[in-house]
Amino acid sequence: MPSATGPAPGKLPFVVWVLAAGTFLMGTTEFVIAGLLPEMAADLNVSVSHAGLLITAFAVGMIVGGPTMAMATLRLPQRHTLIGALAVFALGHAVAALSTSFTIVLTARVVTALATGAFWAVGFVIATTAAGPARSTRAVGVMMGGLTLANVVGVPIGSFVGHYTGWRGPFWALAVLAALAAAFVGRFIPRTEQRADVSVRAEVRALKQGRLWLALAAAVLIMGGVLATYTYITPLLTDRAGIPAGAVPLVLIAFGIGALGGTAIGGRLGDRRPMVTTITAATATSLILLALVPASNSPVAAVVLVFGMALAGFTVNPVVTSLAVRFAGDAPTLTSAMTTSGYNTGIAAGSLVAGQALDSSLGLTGPALVGAIFAALTLLPLIALALRGTTGPSRTVAHHTADTHESQTVGTPATTAH
Repeated sequence: MPSATGPAPGKLPFVVWVLAAGTFLMGTTEFVIAGLLPEMAADLNVSVSHAGLLITAFAVGMIVGGPTMAMATLRLPQRHTLIGALAVFALGHAVAALSTSFTIVLTARVVTALATGAFWAVGFVIATTAAGPARSTRAVGVMMGGLTLANVVGVPIGSFVGHYTGWRGPFWALAVLAALAAAFVGRFIPRTEQRADVSVRAEVRALKQGRLWLALAAAVLIMGGVLATYTYITPLLTDRAGIPAGAVPLVLIAFGIGALGGTAIGGRLGDRRPMVTTITAATATSLILLALVPASNSPVAAVVLVFGMALAGFTVNPVVTSLAVRFAGDAPTLTSAMTTSGYNTGIAAGSLVAGQALDSSLGLTGPALVGAIFAALTLLPLIALALRGTTGPSRTVAHHTADTHESQTVGTPATTAH
């Protein structure tokens, strides 16, 4: 097995790919609801817009759970945190699959979100530390690639299976896969010592940087724009574009391919030209979502634009995530969790406002219009960050493994603001 701390030149360490597999499951559970929304609403006796709260609740759970769980597990071995998070994730899905109560399912979503927040917070730190400064954005891109791959494979398959087995089928599958993933992580993530050298005070102190909050604001707004539209994409496709319900999973595949491509583009370009990449992508996202409002009555145009919003929107994600962790210097864990919370703040706000727009006179096109506004607002923090620059002094992070008892130092790459 390739060393997690000593990859071959130009290659990412194996541990990054292990973490990407974990984020695949997390991404599937977060977004599969969009394809199952009508079925869940009918089975749980609530309206479609009310069922959308299952997405909002998951996002809120991650907003609170990411930073909270990051601090609660700060001194624990990272491997134990990842295994525990996957175990809770599996249990939460089993409980939801057994329940007929919307309230219980909603609660289970919040609990699984807490576990997801813990996994992502620790996972991003492990990935960037193992990859080193020259490949940190690429490592984040690969890890987030697991999230976007979920949209290509996990969400469409879950949606397809759900149409035939009911929504509980995908939930049971996620519970089983998470249990297997916990065993897999236990096998391949290196054992580490208890992290007695970390400081809660240092983690909190890292949040004082203004550039960090600009990166977090961009994360909130871009994800809010894309997910405001994606949350209610199924009724838009079926009732306005006239696409058969059975073909919706194919459109979700198109969205996932676009998201995967965007993550790859951001991961490749973000280390060299972070601001050009993000500002261009955010502008394109806003224009695409705006075009979706009048053009969504055409099936072909709707599919093309859904692909485009994912391609452009997800290009921003790995860049702002890597910048946020970089700005944190020697206290990246809480910052990583805050970045995850930022994305989910956007998801919660976007899906909530989009649900209100759906029930308003705007109707089916309301969520797309909300998304366009959110994406346009992303330009404000990005332009401010470009003016301030992304370079600057940083300190280092030392992580000790029980197997090698050696420290690995991570510095800040000399990335020029463009």
